[in-house]
Amino acid sequence: LPDYAYVYGLPYQLYQEDKIRRYGFHGTSHQYVSQTAAVSLKQPLTAIRLVSCHLGNGCSITAVKEGKSIDTSMGFTPLEGLIMGTRCGDIDPAIIFYLKRKTGLTRDAVESLLNKDSGLKGICSVNDMREIEELAHAANPRAGLAIEMYCYRIKKYIGAYAAALGWLDALIFTAGIGENSTFIRAGVCQGLAHLGIEVDPEKNDQKSFSAFEIQKQGSRVRVLVIPTNEEREIAEQVVACIEN
Repeated sequence: LPDYAYVYGLPYQLYQEDKIRRYGFHGTSHQYVSQTAAVSLKQPLTAIRLVSCHLGNGCSITAVKEGKSIDTSMGFTPLEGLIMGTRCGDIDPAIIFYLKRKTGLTRDAVESLLNKDSGLKGICSVNDMREIEELAHAANPRAGLAIEMYCYRIKKYIGAYAAALGWLDALIFTAGIGENSTFIRAGVCQGLAHLGIEVDPEKNDQKSFSAFEIQKQGSRVRVLVIPTNEEREIAEQVVACIEN
């Protein structure tokens, strides 16, 4: 990441002395699917610009420019960024101080609340997206709200990263939800035609154990569903280290 993307707006010595900065997570997954996308696009990774959406119980989005991450949604810890299964994602930091004053919760209790009892679980009491989709289809209002919030946050990051990249060659969906939920993929991409992102409903309904494309014919941006394989990526990096 460039320094202007990973340094927080805090006193600079906190970065220098305490290493407080944006680190990001899921890097192994984002690297694997980015490399797979380059093969699918038949272009070198160094020539393309991608937004990779790792959507599982933990979620992160990374902007990849010419083979390098230039920004990512998770930060100093995995708590920052998207709404996740049990993590809150981006919030006003002052909420933490307000909670302590208003409720008397301890520091550890607040930390547990933000990491284990928030996100989708906090909104609708369920953190498994399959169950939430079933509840939403049954007109459960909080399940519907949870899905709207989830898709909206992802959509905002895609727009921001498209701006940071300058242009977008492909959008990638991966991990448990990204690979399997046609409903979420459609919800995320709805209304993004101005960015060149348009999904074909029939293609989106496919199931595959390998990479496949779901964009409409003529869509400017390719939309790929790529099963991640972090174990393979780790193994390949180990082999590369040994060979070097």
